[in-house]
Amino acid sequence: MESKNTVSSSAFILLGAVSCLLLGFTLGRNTGEITPNSIEGASEIFGLSFTPAEKDSMLGSLKNQRDRYESLREITLDNSVAPALVFNPLPTGFKPDLQQKPLDWGLATEISLPEKESDIAFMPVHELAVLIKSKKISSERLTSIYLNRIKTYSDTLQCLITLLEDSALEKAKEMDAELAAGKYRGPLHGIPYGIKDLLAVKGTKTTWGAMPYKDQHIDMTATVVNKLNEAGGVLVGKFTLGALAMGDVWYGGVTKNPWNLAQGSSGSSAGSASAVSAGLVPFALGTETLGSIVSPSTRNGVTGLRPTYGRVSKNGAMALSWSMDKIGPISRSALDNGIILSVINGEDEMDASSIQAAFNYSAKNDLKKLKIGYFKSYFEGDNSSMKNNTDVLDLLKEQGYELHPVELKTSVNPRAIQIMLSVEGAAAFDELTRLGWDDQLVAQHKNAWPNTFRAARFIPAVEYVQAARQRTILIQEMHEIMKDYDVIVTPSFGGAQLQITNLTGHPALCLPNGFNEQGAPTSITLLANLFEEEKLVMLGNLIQKNTDWQRKRPPLFDR
Repeated sequence: MESKNTVSSSAFILLGAVSCLLLGFTLGRNTGEITPNSIEGASEIFGLSFTPAEKDSMLGSLKNQRDRYESLREITLDNSVAPALVFNPLPTGFKPDLQQKPLDWGLATEISLPEKESDIAFMPVHELAVLIKSKKISSERLTSIYLNRIKTYSDTLQCLITLLEDSALEKAKEMDAELAAGKYRGPLHGIPYGIKDLLAVKGTKTTWGAMPYKDQHIDMTATVVNKLNEAGGVLVGKFTLGALAMGDVWYGGVTKNPWNLAQGSSGSSAGSASAVSAGLVPFALGTETLGSIVSPSTRNGVTGLRPTYGRVSKNGAMALSWSMDKIGPISRSALDNGIILSVINGEDEMDASSIQAAFNYSAKNDLKKLKIGYFKSYFEGDNSSMKNNTDVLDLLKEQGYELHPVELKTSVNPRAIQIMLSVEGAAAFDELTRLGWDDQLVAQHKNAWPNTFRAARFIPAVEYVQAARQRTILIQEMHEIMKDYDVIVTPSFGGAQLQITNLTGHPALCLPNGFNEQGAPTSITLLANLFEEEKLVMLGNLIQKNTDWQRKRPPLFDR
């Protein structure tokens, strides 16, 4: 017998039907009559109750609202159209530093060119830059090395969507000619790179990893790609992502982890992380909404930087969540990520959510002045991954740092606020749901996008706004925690920090810190205040100078 608080499966079907009636959609226009019973069914889902008189009074208003929904749906909105409501992560009274100072990367004056091409392929950007500038290797040869590796290994890894061989070789030759003429654009001059295939590049398809868009062409080039190209970067390929930026399953298969080909690369920047890990490119751009740089960087044993929300323009990138999406580099080192961030950083008039802020890195900065905290309770446990985490703390202590224990406590529930992502994703892919295109996606399990987008239709607008208001509180509380420290060290997946910092927009650096008992890479994450990524690069570079995890290579691809 059912209790009074239990709703039978048939009742749920009825509730879904009547709620769709109120929302005005099935796979087409719904013209059914709205009745008091319809309101009763829908209000059960929303967790509200109304009297018969109240339900009767609402009938006219609800019909008018549904008519407005239908009117809105007569307009086809491109994914690139952002809402007029722009998210701003800045806490009360906080202003980013606007004074840009000269950058000093402290690059070596001399680097030896390895004999083996595989050794060249696994070199970090900051070493390749020295080889290019000193003309020990040409951009054309370096580009050819990576193109050949992509052609050799990308099918095994299922990490590539589009190879840009002809345009890459043409750009590489141009960079060599400029260098011969005395023009040097900076550390990315002549350096090959890849991008996640949710970034538009004119003249190429931009598939978003999803079957409904596999032949899509967007007639523009993303701002970040233009910036990298202007800095001398050589775009060699567009890499896979989990469909619509979730996981590692895309319309062509499952992107593989080079350390374990029986395992996926994790997502959603699956192809970018896999390609860097296997030495197919020295760096690639990824994106993160709720872990899509941190997770594949961990799985693939590479270094990923998630910048502060708003530091990097999203113009030309697929929108999943306008208030949470962030673009950042995945590479072989913290220093590489800093170099790349310095190029893609900056306000963009084409992205209303972008924020002007300086990025001031200097190798001459005094590392000893950094005040470091750590989320103490997240370092408790005795598994091999935890030992790798505590080893990082021990290393910092050996370097002379006093580590301050910190607890991450908030008065609001970040999981509840996360409904904003579901709502924004459902809006970004409105037609996918309404027109039934979601059936074409490979992943159809309960937590996959098709079901998430459908369920998000039942999140009331009032609750979305309430979540946004609680997010304001979360931003302020996280600022109060972070402001007393330059960097806070945390296990990459400790507690709710990954969820919280993605909601508040704080930057994170995820770097390798060893392997677990199963031989899989593990990682540690460094957090900083908004727009203080240079401190992450400083401390990350120190850690990597005193360890060599970032130089480890997947054996199957070290040839």
